[in-house]
Order: sequence, then C-alpha cells, then structure tokens
Amino acid sequence: MFNRLKKEYDEKVASMPREDIEVTLPDGKVLQGKSWETSPLDLAKGISKSLSEKVVIAKVDGALWDLPRPLEKSCKLELLTFEDDEGRKVFWHSSAHVLGEACELHYGCHLCLGPPLDDGFYYEMGMEKAVIASDYPALETLAKRAISEKQPFERLVMTKESLLEMFKHNKYKQHFIRDKVPDGTSTTVYRCGPLIDLCLGPHIPNTGKIKAFAVTKNSSSYFLGDANNDSLQRVYGISFPDNKQMKKHLQFLEDAAKRDHRKIGQQQELFFFSDLSPGSCFFLPAGARIYNTLMDMQKEEYRKRGFHEVMTPNMYNTKLWETSGHWANYSEDMFVLDVEKEQWALKPMNCPGHCLMFKHRERSHRELPLRLADFGVLHRNEASGALSGLTRVRRFQQDDAHIFCRLDQLGAEMDSCLDFLQHIYGIFGFEFSLKLSTRPEKFLGDVETWDKAEKLLEEALNKFGKKWELNPGDGAFYGPKIDIVMTDALRRRHQCATIQLDFQLPQRFELQYRSKDMTYERPVMIHRAILGSLERFIAILTENFGGNWPFWLSPRQVLVIPVAPKYNDYAMEVQQFLYAKGINAEADLSEFTFGKKVAMGRNARWNFIFVVGEEEVQARSVNCRNRNDFDSKTTKGEMRKLDEVAEKLLELVQTKTLNQII
Repeated sequence: MFNRLKKEYDEKVASMPREDIEVTLPDGKVLQGKSWETSPLDLAKGISKSLSEKVVIAKVDGALWDLPRPLEKSCKLELLTFEDDEGRKVFWHSSAHVLGEACELHYGCHLCLGPPLDDGFYYEMGMEKAVIASDYPALETLAKRAISEKQPFERLVMTKESLLEMFKHNKYKQHFIRDKVPDGTSTTVYRCGPLIDLCLGPHIPNTGKIKAFAVTKNSSSYFLGDANNDSLQRVYGISFPDNKQMKKHLQFLEDAAKRDHRKIGQQQELFFFSDLSPGSCFFLPAGARIYNTLMDMQKEEYRKRGFHEVMTPNMYNTKLWETSGHWANYSEDMFVLDVEKEQWALKPMNCPGHCLMFKHRERSHRELPLRLADFGVLHRNEASGALSGLTRVRRFQQDDAHIFCRLDQLGAEMDSCLDFLQHIYGIFGFEFSLKLSTRPEKFLGDVETWDKAEKLLEEALNKFGKKWELNPGDGAFYGPKIDIVMTDALRRRHQCATIQLDFQLPQRFELQYRSKDMTYERPVMIHRAILGSLERFIAILTENFGGNWPFWLSPRQVLVIPVAPKYNDYAMEVQQFLYAKGINAEADLSEFTFGKKVAMGRNARWNFIFVVGEEEVQARSVNCRNRNDFDSKTTKGEMRKLDEVAEKLLELVQTKTLNQII
C-alpha cells in the first residue's frame, strides 16, 4: 500500500507547476528557487557542504520541515542543527524510529509510541515477554545496521481510512488514528527501512546522520498511562551526530550516577521510602533539617515581600473540584474517598482553597494585591510505575502562592515575582531562562483582556532585563504564563518555578471586589511557585551539590571530635554552645579511634570538623578543619577562638553564601 500511494504522491509533486520563489534566510539574505522542486537541503548544499552535513531539519515560515521536502512557495527559511533545541528533538525523534525498527525486528512486537525526550528518546511496545538488559546488544546491533544503510525517511500523507487499513493489526495505532485523526481528514506516516510508522514528523533526511547510538535502560508502562490498560515495555536510548558527544554524554551519566539523590539520600541518611506508603517520603532528622531550612528561607522572604501565609484543609468535598473544573479533567489523578455517602478528595493543588478564602467575605480594592502563601500537604495519585525517588512522588509540599490583584496592578506584581525568583535562584547559583507563552487556540475570556495581559507580561520581562523567548500559542487555556527553566551544575535543565495568570478560576468561583466607584470587579489571579515541589527541589539540590551541602543548608554543619576520652566533656561543651546558637553540631564520643572518627566525619561530608584537646581546652578554642581541605594531605587545621569561629559560622548562615571561608 505504501509503495502505491507514494508513487501517486510523487507523480502529483512532479505534475505541480514550477514557479520562481524567493527564500529569505534569518540574516535577510534572499535565495532563489523553484516551487515543488527546490528543497531546504538543496539550499543548504548551495551555501556550503559543511552546513549541509551539519543541518538536521529545516524551519519554513516557523514550521518544522523535512530537509528533502520541496518548498511550495516563497518563504522564510531556518536551517537547524543538533545544537538547536528543536533540531535535537527531531534528531532524537528520528532515532526513536530507528529503535522502533530494531525492536520490531527483534521482538516481533506491536509498536505504540516513540517520542523524543529532553535527554534522548524511547519506544514503548506491546509484547508477551519483558525486556531485559541482555537484550541491549542485539537491539544496538540492529539499530547500527539500519544506520549504516542510510535509510531515508520518506513522508507520505494518508487518509484516515487508508491508515486504519494499513495499521489494522496494531490496536495501539488504531486507537490513535480513531482518536486523533478526524473523519474525512488525513495525516502522515514515515518509512525508514522496513518500518512504516504513524507519525507527524518531521525527520532527519536519513538514518546515516546518526553516528553514535546506545540503548540506555528499560521500564514498563501502561498504554495511555492508565493502569486499566495493557502493560507495555519501554526501551530508552540516546544518540548523537558524532562519537565525541556520545563519550561526553557517557561521562556525564557516570558523574550523574555518583550524584544520584537516591544514593546520596541513603548514604547521608536524609530520607527513605517504604512499600507501605509508596511515593510518600520519610524524611529522617538530617533530611528534615534541609526541608525546614528551605521552608524557613521562603517564609522569611514572604514577610519581606508582603505575602500572608495561610493554612487550608487537606480534604474537600468533590463539589469544590467540580466548581474549579479539576474534577472533569483531573479526577483520575486524585485520591478519592467516600465519607457519609458523599465523595471527597485529597487536594492535589491549593488554588481552589485560596479562591474560597478570597470569597469568604466581601473584598475591597484596598486589600489588593492579596498574596496568599501555603505550604499545605498535597497528594496526587501518580501511577506506581511513574514514581521515582523524590522527583515523582504522591505526597509533597510546594512553596505555593496565589496573588489576587487588579489588572492595573499586574505589571508591578510580575516585577515582584521575577525579582523574587532571581533572588532565590541566585542563592543557589542557578542560571535560568524565560519564555512567554501566549494565548492558545482554545482559551477562556476575551481577546482584548488576553492582549493586555500579554503586553503587561512582555513589559515586565523587558524591564527585568534578562533575555527571554516568545512561545506563541503555548499558554494555558486560562491565561498566559512565564515558563522558567533553570540549569544545575551538571547543565541539566529543570522546570520548578511557574508564574501563570488565571482568568478562569476567579470567574468560576465568582470572585469579586468592590472598586473605587463602588462597583464590583473581577480580580486577576496569579499562580506562583519558585521552588515548586520541595521534594523535587531537594532532589535537584542533592545532585547539584553532590551531597556537599552549603553550610547554611547543611544538616551536618560541625562535628566536634576529642583527641582522647578525657576531652569528651569539653567536646560536649563546644557542641552544646554551637547548638544553642542554631548550628547543627554533634560531638563524636564513640569508642572509635581518633583517626577513624575523622575519616568518618570526612565521608559524611561534615562542613567543618572541630578537633579539641588540651591546648584547645586551655584557650577555649577549637582546631578548625574545613571540608574544602579534607582531600588535602595537610589537614591539620588551625586553632580558632570558639566565640570568634561561632560568629563566623553564623555569618555563613545569615548570608546564605555557597563558600565556606571563615
């Protein structure tokens, strides 16, 4: 069927009239071409051979476009490489098809989905057996064979009826065709080698563009993420356009494995999980210190920035979620209980509760902006297979806040939100990027209000002074938003913070305030979080610092070690003196040798080890050894007066510095 339809399509393209077209490059240069004949790849070759070898995908009038596909009219053209985010996503999407081809040949499975990820790709499939690690070499061999054959990616538009016929033996593809392709319309398939796959594309020109390919891991999943559906097998992979990048990536994975928060969490006794409460973390004393320190940091900022901390219920009648709209769209991800013949649910977010708080009495324009902050416990019914350490949990807390304001106050509130964000991320040394996501096709409210809100957000971003990107059409249906992506020490990107405008909830809850002219107006609502889930943020921090916590955040700040048992009393005196000042200090009075105690303190990554003996007792001092010097051959430390060093330690706490210089 594919060959017949492809021949018909090629004949149609050949019959199209050739007309002169102009192709404008990003630098303004204009190239000449012929419609239905000249392709982006032809133009890339005309510019330079090296560019044609490096480019992976084109962008025509803002839309991604296959490089060999002929241009149909005059247009603006961008040529993207693997270094571009969109180019990398296309490269990994094409690599997923290569992995799908290998899986189909090796397992004889029914392919389901094969999308790109932020760090590679996967393909999931339905089959009788489970994937095991010993399968990886065979899959890689098949994939590399496909790559060596330089199989072209061939695009073909097909009707829904033809698609249903072509994929009649694959129930997963049948579902997507029936569910996603409207009757009487068409969509595309792509062929590379023996694999024909339902896919919107676009793709790299041929599999030969892939120079390095590896299968990295496997897992199980459910079709459509629903535990009531088929259990699927998922295989993950990574690929690059040259071998050097693969070697660099493998080194990155090795470094990341050493920093895995689950591993460090166990080594440092920060937290653990139990099968008796999956997805709900048990924070041990050291982990709880980190958790509480982060919360205290935010609470301190809330007082400075005019936020009011509130507390709201954990469980609500489902009528609340029906009003907010979450019940229709989110109920499957909520924990639902039957109480006295009515349905209740544990809250997965705080915003509806804050709407009730705003509405419980009449509000005046003088009260706005009203900034409500809430560290309430949230629960989301994540699938058991999706749970992963602290990064994907069922029970969590957020530094959640909602701001109710007038439209004319929106600019100032956005300035404040961005300043708050920069201050907090600056404490941890995180870089971040910003995107303005604007009105989608389906939206709530009127265009005029959206345009005004987007203009205010744009002005706030320009005033903020940091480079930002426009992300058109990707706003939430209830309002435009600013997407914030931060970068950690391993150059991994995480989205934790969010700043979203909401026109919907104030309308659904009929929120209003009395204006200056004594009429009632609807407030604008801002959803705002900086750390996001504290659990996930702690996972990111653990891996970012590799377990070497900055002093102000560290659960183990000072370990006091006596050189001999007769100095135990002074060691305890020092420990209690520091602890009374709010420093996390402990004294090791165990029966281990002095050398063993020091080695254990180093391995536990204490920020400072204070050694005490006769000289220190007589001078009321300590021998201070800094964690930064633990790996040095000369770690004798220096004698410091106890009162003096305590003040220096408190400065580290107050300034929240990342260094340990005292």
